[in-house]
Amino acid sequence: MACFSAVEQYMYPTAYSLFFIIGFPANCLSLYVAWVLMKKGNNLAVYLINLSVGDLLVIAVVMFNSFYMGSGFLCCISVDRYLAIVFPLHFARVREVRTTVLLSVIIWLAVIVLHVSLFTYTETIWNFCASRMCEEPMIMTATAANVAITRAALGFLVPYGVIFLSNEIIRAERRKICRLLFSLLFTYLLAFMPFQVVMFIRGLLEPGNCSVTHNLRDYYMVFVAMTTINSVLDPILYCLISDSAKTEMKRLFKVCEEQFSKIYSSNQVKLSCFSPTSVRLEILLQLFLH
Repeated sequence: MACFSAVEQYMYPTAYSLFFIIGFPANCLSLYVAWVLMKKGNNLAVYLINLSVGDLLVIAVVMFNSFYMGSGFLCCISVDRYLAIVFPLHFARVREVRTTVLLSVIIWLAVIVLHVSLFTYTETIWNFCASRMCEEPMIMTATAANVAITRAALGFLVPYGVIFLSNEIIRAERRKICRLLFSLLFTYLLAFMPFQVVMFIRGLLEPGNCSVTHNLRDYYMVFVAMTTINSVLDPILYCLISDSAKTEMKRLFKVCEEQFSKIYSSNQVKLSCFSPTSVRLEILLQLFLH
């Protein structure tokens, strides 16, 4: 690529001038808003602050490249949203502001180490001086090609995979939440709408009319009983739809089964100490337990 081509002469100055004019105030505003939110305890604001700082460095110092840093913080945001939606009652400590600050420091250190190693290897700092800025090697060596592939895999494919999977799981969980809400709404209507309809009809027609009272009494009693359906089905719906609830139920059943087995074993030992009639009692106990 020749020095002082049309790209270097016109495109770069125009593009970076626009980037600075629009990006600098926009990121300053974003930084201020994120700072206010962080002071209120919003953990995502910490990641937004770091993204804004990285973008400001890109705008102010062209040499700085925040590609890997941006990927890292976007991964953190995706995983945080995943934990908030899929496990809202778990990982609370992981989602604290203090933890997000620690993760941010780790990401910055990792990015700095990565950039220093890349600069040292590719001699980017030496090539970035004013007299050589327009020079770009046209042919990659085999080693440089391997480094480029590794950078693309670790710097783009892995973060993209994490973000994509997190978003897909979040969508699936949202669909599951929608099914839960629809089921709860259906249960609510099934339990309370018949009762409320009968009460509304009674309110309109019953005063001073004994025949209406007599005709609607059976329906009224049935629909009063149906109002308990909501209390019965709600916990079942929660347990059937929530994976964590299913896991806890399985764990509880396993504990109960172990305790039941211990009691059953102790009963067998006690029965073996009795007369021959204990054999019949043991058979009856087995039939009862199974």
